Amino acid sequence: MSSEKPILHSYFRSSCSWRVRTCLNWKGIDYEYCPVDLLEGAQKKEEYSKINPYKVVPTLKIDGNVLSQSIAILEYLEETRPEKPLLPKDPYKRALVRSLVQAIAGDIQPLHYIRTLQYIESTGGNKNEWVIYCITRGFEGVEKQLAKTSGKYCVGDEVTFADVCLLPQVYDSKRFGIDMAKFPLIQRIANDLSELDAFKKAHPQNQIDCPAEERN
Repeated sequence: MSSEKPILHSYFRSSCSWRVRTCLNWKGIDYEYCPVDLLEGAQKKEEYSKINPYKVVPTLKIDGNVLSQSIAILEYLEETRPEKPLLPKDPYKRALVRSLVQAIAGDIQPLHYIRTLQYIESTGGNKNEWVIYCITRGFEGVEKQLAKTSGKYCVGDEVTFADVCLLPQVYDSKRFGIDMAKFPLIQRIANDLSELDAFKKAHPQNQIDCPAEERN
């Protein structure tokens, strides 16, 4: 593996970037943070699209490779740096983790991704109503699965990819005014995760591109 310091192209409030920041922190991987301002359209510029053809964040340069798509990056980090694992050894528990990951990263988050909301707004739709509907519907399923799988965290008592994905989604939910009292398990787990150093360090408010007015 390359000895060069990894570079993470990230946006402070991007839940996809947040997942990767958390994983890097959890595994003790020192990295350089390179901000990409999504609101200014930096992700669409030619210089960035050359390294990420999807024109999204995050992009991680590591081991001489350039990786995109947050879940693929998480899997790569898990396979190349298995210390402090984020996937259980048991195949069934791994499947449960991946089920929750898919529910959040595949079914919920893309429905309120910035490009989706920009399109809804451009066509006269109510983006806030749409976000609340999508997250609420998705969290109803997640809450039911957690009733069967959770211990201290999403799947048992060990932190996994499911937790890495959950906390950013809860953050987005609160931004849009969703009543998290409807989802006590999700909220309880999110509270516990918020106390862990790797998750604290990855929080949007602790990133160099977070505007001063959004910091506590």
